Amino acid sequence: MVATESVVSLLVIFALSLLIVRIGSIALRMTGLSPDVASFQSTSAFSGAGYTTEEAEQTVTTPERRKIIKALIRLGSVGLVSVIASLVLSFTDAQGGNALNLVYILTGVILLVLAARSEWLNRLLTPLIEWSLERTTDLELRDYTEMLGLQQEYRVAEIVVEEDDWLANTTSDECDLPEEGILLLGIYRDSSYIGAPGSDTEIKPGDTVLLYGKEDRLQELSDRDASDMESHESAVEEHEEDLEEQDQFI
Repeated sequence: MVATESVVSLLVIFALSLLIVRIGSIALRMTGLSPDVASFQSTSAFSGAGYTTEEAEQTVTTPERRKIIKALIRLGSVGLVSVIASLVLSFTDAQGGNALNLVYILTGVILLVLAARSEWLNRLLTPLIEWSLERTTDLELRDYTEMLGLQQEYRVAEIVVEEDDWLANTTSDECDLPEEGILLLGIYRDSSYIGAPGSDTEIKPGDTVLLYGKEDRLQELSDRDASDMESHESAVEEHEEDLEEQDQFI
């Protein structure tokens, strides 16, 4: 006889886990974290894995994020793993039907994972969860992705500077990054970070620069050699055309 109640209980626990992680991810995103970082850190906190990374440090920089992470850790430590283990062991004690129980579990888990990853479910649940969090908490939605136009052709990228790169041993003004429509947001150097560097701040080989601009231009810049003036001139002309189009729109 198939242990139907045990199968249903296991699937319900799994579904609730997915929902809790989703809510935690959205809550962290509302504090300003990127979707990828928010999703990973929500899963990490709920599972108790606790990866020690720079991203993890970002989740404890504000009181709001610490509250969210603390709630996820508490929810994940209420004995969920023990319950699942007990249920799985109960299947092995059942007389017969073990193979069929396993098929039911795997099928249910696959369906739940597919549902959790589906775009239509994400579009349906995300606004509802955001609305609920805004009504019941003091979290303020900060959609930096939309504010910076990152949903379109603009991106924020990190580029590691090598000796023969266009950016090496020069400043933002000297390599005319603003003329190409690219903004220098920061520089990672050794174990330090230079935020909002001045136009005369030198970019050195080994630095990792944080840049904002069009995706295709950032990609081209990351591969550009120091002597490639043609690509630079082309980028400047393209940016001037973009500015003209924007002026006409305004």
